[in-house]
Amino acid sequence: MNRKRRLALALGAGIAPLLVVTVPAGPAGAHGYVSAPPSRQAQCAAGTVACGPIKWEPQSVEGPKGLTSCSGGNSQFADLDDDSKGWRVTPVGSSQAFTWHLTARHATSTWQYFAGGKKVAQFDGGGAQPPETVTHTVNFGGLTGKQKILAVWNVADTANAFYACIDVTIGS
Repeated sequence: MNRKRRLALALGAGIAPLLVVTVPAGPAGAHGYVSAPPSRQAQCAAGTVACGPIKWEPQSVEGPKGLTSCSGGNSQFADLDDDSKGWRVTPVGSSQAFTWHLTARHATSTWQYFAGGKKVAQFDGGGAQPPETVTHTVNFGGLTGKQKILAVWNVADTANAFYACIDVTIGS
C-alpha cells in the first residue's frame, strides 16, 4: 500500500468519530405506548404474543385523530386489530392506573380512554410536553367483564394521535 493511501485512510479513520459526534441527529421516529397494564403492542414487544413489525416499534402506532382501531390505521400493525391472537387479559378492579411510556414527548391536547366504543375517561394535557412516563387512573363506572380498552394520546400540534389497546377483565 502506498504512503498517500495510508495517510488518507488514517485521516478518514480519525475524522469519522468527530463527524458522528458533531452531525446533528435526525428527528426521533418513536413516540409512546401503554406499558402497564401491558397493551397489545407491549405484549408484542415482549414476545408474549407473536406479531409482525410492531414487535420492534411498540411506540409507533400513530394515525389521524379520531380513529377507533388498535393499529391506528397502519396496515403494517394490523396484528393489533386481531382480537383472536390470544392477547393476555389483565384482571382489574372498577378503576385502573394506565401507564404510558413515551419515547418522544409531544405537546399533548388530551388523553382519552374508551371501552365498548364509549369514552370512559379524558385527561387534559393542556398543550404541555409530558414527562417520559404518564399515568392516569381510569374509573370504569358500572362496566364489568372482559373489555378492550382503547387508549388514545392526542398530540396538540399535529393532526395525529397515538393508539394502544389493552385487554382487561373488570371486576375479576
